[in-house]
Amino acid sequence: MATDYDAPRKTDDEASAESLEALQASRSGSAQTAVIDVDETDTAEGIDLPGADLSGEELTVIVVPEQSDEFTCSSCFLVRHRSQVAREKNGLKYCIECEG
Repeated sequence: MATDYDAPRKTDDEASAESLEALQASRSGSAQTAVIDVDETDTAEGIDLPGADLSGEELTVIVVPEQSDEFTCSSCFLVRHRSQVAREKNGLKYCIECEG
């Protein structure tokens, strides 16, 4: 869409009045309903309350060891791909983000 830069500009009062009228017209023309996006796997069981006793819970996460093409950054301690090594000093590797 082309913009005519030579046309006179509208003041803020005129623009807000037009936009208010447009909003009222669009609101009266259609009924609005709220749509909630709910994941089917979300349940109340996934919510932990503060101070809840979790001593009987069992860890269900599978921990994958560091692969041969990965390293652990000595600054942020995140496991990263070897292509993200920024420098190596005294046998310690540092990632691009920490050295950035």
